[in-house]
Amino acid sequence: MVVATGFFDGVHVGHRHVIRQLVEAAAVRGDESTVITFWPHPRNVLQKGARDLRLLTTLQEKKDILHGLGVDHVEVLQFTKDFSTMTTEEYLLQIMEKFGAKTVLLGYDNRIGSDAGDSDQVARTAESLGLEVIRTDMVPSEQGYAVSSTKIRQRLEEGDVQGAAAMLGYDYPLHGVVVAGNRIGRTLGFPTANMQLYEPLKLVPGNGAYFVKVETVGRQFYGMCNIGYRPTVASGNARTIETNIFGFDEDIYGLDIKVTFLQKIRDEIRFASLEELKMQLETDRDDCLNVIPTWSRD
Repeated sequence: MVVATGFFDGVHVGHRHVIRQLVEAAAVRGDESTVITFWPHPRNVLQKGARDLRLLTTLQEKKDILHGLGVDHVEVLQFTKDFSTMTTEEYLLQIMEKFGAKTVLLGYDNRIGSDAGDSDQVARTAESLGLEVIRTDMVPSEQGYAVSSTKIRQRLEEGDVQGAAAMLGYDYPLHGVVVAGNRIGRTLGFPTANMQLYEPLKLVPGNGAYFVKVETVGRQFYGMCNIGYRPTVASGNARTIETNIFGFDEDIYGLDIKVTFLQKIRDEIRFASLEELKMQLETDRDDCLNVIPTWSRD
């Protein structure tokens, strides 16, 4: 078994570099590939205040992406405080015994075990146990720095969904169920599907209006999505995800919806009246419709 281990949040382009080598190494050796990952995120277990940490991929999304990249097996280990105390040697012996690991891929910053100083130390320990070690290099972004899940989270929180997509290797999605809203959008001529996320730990992009792709009832559409507190029509602190689906006006309450973020249109704005809001929504829709041909060619 050829193994790579890590949290792989987002399965971004840096992770994909490792995964490609994992799948290729397994094929060359006539063996199977395995990714060993963890749940929950180590920071949620070990760091105070980490409850605010939001993730780029749910566990199921991560599994689906990894299998789509050709990985044969995805194993999930429960991350606990006791688990975090395992040494490098203890962890490697566990994956050898439990999963039959013979070869391990190590990324440039792969630290495994409570006593791991750096990836070089992990490699030495692995080799001393009889494991074959394959080292991978850092993958820089187009901007020249290392791609990381932390940088991608920052981009999304800033609303830079295109910058995040460049590092992820795909456009960022949210999955959820359509729930009832206050129907104000419908009175303005812009009915919206209000989304409740399936995974509360999933990171939601920064507040604002976005051009999006929508999948629901087995079909695909374009639309525009507003994330925020709806300052023009609400005074509470409930953050909402509302999507106006172009060319669609069906009752989909209780049904699945996937919203993929393509481009930010503008920041969230408080308008003086509903009429001003309606005028802005008309402008937003026109802006989105104008760029659809560009995205349709991609």
